Order: sequence, then C-alpha cells, then structure tokens
Amino acid sequence: MGNEESRPIADGPPQTLQDRSIEALAEHIKSGNVKRIVFMVGAGISTSAGLPDFRSPDTGLYANLARLNLPHPEAVFELNFFRSNPLPFYTLAHELYPGKYHPTLAHAFIRLVSDKGLLLKCFTQNIDCLERAAGVPDDAIVEAHGSFARQRCIECGTAYPDEEMRAKVEAMEVPHCLVPQCNGLVKPDIVFFGEALPEEFARSRPLAAHADLAIVMGSSLMVHPFATLPSLVGDGVPRVLINRERVGDLGSGSDDVLLLEDCDEGVKRLAEALGWWEELLGLWKEVNPNTEVEDMEAEVESGERTRDEVLNDEIEKLTREVDKSLKVSSEHQSRVNKQLGNGKGDSVEKEGKSQTENGEAPMPQALSGDVTGLKEDPVKADTPSSDLQHVFPHIDSKSSKSSL
Repeated sequence: MGNEESRPIADGPPQTLQDRSIEALAEHIKSGNVKRIVFMVGAGISTSAGLPDFRSPDTGLYANLARLNLPHPEAVFELNFFRSNPLPFYTLAHELYPGKYHPTLAHAFIRLVSDKGLLLKCFTQNIDCLERAAGVPDDAIVEAHGSFARQRCIECGTAYPDEEMRAKVEAMEVPHCLVPQCNGLVKPDIVFFGEALPEEFARSRPLAAHADLAIVMGSSLMVHPFATLPSLVGDGVPRVLINRERVGDLGSGSDDVLLLEDCDEGVKRLAEALGWWEELLGLWKEVNPNTEVEDMEAEVESGERTRDEVLNDEIEKLTREVDKSLKVSSEHQSRVNKQLGNGKGDSVEKEGKSQTENGEAPMPQALSGDVTGLKEDPVKADTPSSDLQHVFPHIDSKSSKSSL
C-alpha cells in the first residue's frame, strides 16, 4: 500500500482530541488551541485541476516521454541530457506551464487557512505553482522540489525574467542567458536528477516540530527527505491525512485522523465540519477562473459522470496535445545541437548514451539522502529510481502500485 512501513493504527485514547473523528478535529481547531498549521502536500491535491498523476505507464504521457527520442523517460529531467537537448523538456513544459491549470479546493483550503492567520508553513512536493495561484503567500510556501516560479542560467546563475520565460515556453523556444558572454541555457528552478534540494527546505524543515496541527494531503510519502516531515511533529499534536489510502506512519499517532478519500472531498468535509464551507467555495471560485469547473462539478453532482471519468477525459485531452507536440525529429535534434554550437551537445549526448548502455540511470541526489543542509539529520537513502518522483511526485515507477 502507499508505504509498506506503515505502523499499526493507534487504538488507545487520544492525548489531545476527544476522539479521532473529523468532528473532534473541527472542534479542536475552533477551540482556539490551533494557531500554527503546517501542510505537507503532494500530487494528489492537483489531479482534480486536470494535471495527470502519471501513476501508470499506460496514462499516455508516460508513453509519450518514452517516444520522445529519449534514452529513457527520466532523461527529460537530467542535466546532462538537458545540456545536449533542452527541447524535450521545454516541449513538456509548454503543456504543463503555470497558467494552464487552476487551483483546486485543496489549494483554496490552504489559502483559507492562511487568510485566517493559522498557516505556519506549506511544504509542497509539487512544481505546478498552484499554491501560489491560489494566493498562498510566497513566504509561507516551501517548494521542496523547486517549481516553475523562477528560472536562471545553469552556467552563471543569472536570473531570467518571468515574462520572457513565459513567452519562450509558449513559443516552445529554448531560452538562453541574457549575459552576452555567457549565453548558457536557462532552466526553471526545478530539482533535476543530480541536484540538491533547495536550501529553503533545509531551513524550514524544523518548523514541523513547532506545529500544533499537521495536515498531510495527496502525498504517497515515498520520496525522501520530504517523507520524514510528518515524523517531526510533536507528540500529542494532531496529524490529519487526507489521501486515498493510508501512507507512512499516519494513523499510528495518538491523535492522528485519517480521511481516506479524494483530497477535494476530504477538504470539503473538513470545511463543512468547521463551518467554513461557504467561505471556502467562494474563495475557490475567486481563484479559479476556469469556466469549465462548474460544468464539470455539475456533471459529477448529477451522476452523469464520475470524477474519475471527468479527470480521465482531461488527461486524454492533454495527452493528445502532448502527443501532437512531442515530436522531435532527427533533423530537429540536429538543428538544436548545431544551435548549441562547438559540438558541445554531441559530446554530452555520448556521455548520456554511455550512462544508459549498461541499463543504469544516474542516482538522483534528491533521493539519496545526501542532501545539502540536512547532514545534521540524515535520512535513509531510497534505492536508485528510474522515475521522475523527485520533481514530479505524480509519477510512480512502473512497478509501483502505490496511490497518490
């Protein structure tokens, strides 16, 4: 299941809550004893926005990556391959760039908690920037695996303007450093394989111990060191899991509350128990200008289609768009390598081939436990991964059967 190390569910009396129900949790929050809420969120809070969860190689997008003339699907997020041919990454970025998708109820709930002055920090594994789009303050967000929010030259580190970046991505053009003597490739601040996690994650990680309520939503808690966050929460502090299945050690704590369901449904039930539902719904509509949202929700409410059917249609639509655009011909590749100049792309491409001929993919540092700034609290190393979980937690390995 989500994490095979899950401990037995606690059966003794809670320390803080009256019981482990959603009603008792809501009463505790309304009592005024909760002032510092920490969120720990993953891909599950974004799937209802239309972002595919990539859980299976049969979703279409995973298959498209495999057909993109890549040595292996994860190469699109490897620095060596990016240096040789950045076009596959920017073709994918064109389909997934912020602005094409809008915040979900779960994102709006984080914003509502912030508006009420109760948000201490929101740790997110997602790179989609939907927390920002929902209006959660930048300084309250820790994007553990980076995001599309900022970008810089991979050679000299010079920042690249947001508007120019958006224009390049929309045109599916590769941006280069604005410093003339550099002209290096520009990359969003997304953690690629081989890169350390952002320093902000290491600095903010101890805040989990200061929370008086932790809410984990839509994460499989399979990727370290993010997966260690819930264990930092103090004894007797309620931890809430809103997810399709139990993950990590959630449920083993004395005051853990499990809402094993779709993130938006769980958030809705919690908001109703708190008396916040109308406020949350209004906020969600405010931050979600998608005119299709109400029609989609109406179809689900009327029973015409299930939520999964609606999401599957959205995924198929996105897949067709990606399938149409992710066609990198040998001529195109040649032009890109030529544009990079001086044979640099060719030499790196050969290096990339040598890495894959023996069937081994490079070990992503972000999964190894050897993370800059976390030496004082080492975490266990994950086995070498052949998926993209460290930057796209949506994507599970082909053999994985875990849920969101």
